[in-house]
Amino acid sequence: MVSAVTEESRPAAEEPGRQAAQQSPDHIAEALRARIRSGEFAPASRLPTQRELAEQFGASRAAIRHALAQLEREGYLESRGRGAPAQVTAPAPDAPRSADVELADRIALAFQAEHVSIDAFSLTTETLNSALAAPLIAVSAGELRPRSISVRVLLPSPGIHPAFPRLVSDPADPRPITRLQRITRTFSASLRHQLGSLAERGLVQEVKVEIRTVEVTPLQKLYLLNDLEALTGYYQVVTRTVEFENEELEIYDVLGLSSKIFRASRDKDSRDEQDAAFVAESRLWFESLWSTIAEPVTLG
Repeated sequence: MVSAVTEESRPAAEEPGRQAAQQSPDHIAEALRARIRSGEFAPASRLPTQRELAEQFGASRAAIRHALAQLEREGYLESRGRGAPAQVTAPAPDAPRSADVELADRIALAFQAEHVSIDAFSLTTETLNSALAAPLIAVSAGELRPRSISVRVLLPSPGIHPAFPRLVSDPADPRPITRLQRITRTFSASLRHQLGSLAERGLVQEVKVEIRTVEVTPLQKLYLLNDLEALTGYYQVVTRTVEFENEELEIYDVLGLSSKIFRASRDKDSRDEQDAAFVAESRLWFESLWSTIAEPVTLG
């Protein structure tokens, strides 16, 4: 059974389907992050200059600066002197990692279970969609064989005027909200389709996707995996420029994919009672919203 709904915005993603998204700071940061992880840019080495990076990506210097600042926050780059190329470093092994990295790793492990359950509370479902990519490929290839998958998502109601995103110069301007809603619908539909296709192709016996909305602006994101782990991270409000209907808008938006994720576990190997209590309390909190004020949404 597959039902569905609506979804979470990448902090620097452009409107889905637009070529301009390929030159966004998030796209540039993601590409540079991958090159650092692969060893192409080794620790202590220097990146190309901002001008060279701008030429490589066909992007503005401002987009390059935003991408480099994001990688600094994540611990991939050290502070740069004025005009000096960025120096590569590496995040400490035990340091919290960005949402896109940490969630992808934990969901990959969660999919090794016979029965997979994911509960998520977020602004959209973009990070979740991204994290599911590798496990869904593994299921399609027969490398992972869960018997059931249950996904429940809580999102802000499309009927409210959230605290963000909003236009810097005019908080009442509806365009940033309209853009967010389009992104949400796109990723929600993708989530429903990708998971539903596993059941349709006979790869997973039972797949259930439910999306509900609540009349709140999420200030943090939460993921509960197999009722054993709780992953949480804070949305940081930033100022950035996005393109919408052939116009550039300066908006207050949030970091989603690059926000740091903190993990608590209550599995059999965990001896931390506070972690176990945090997972249990997070579960109760999610259920309290889901079973009371959350409203189901159906995609057309």
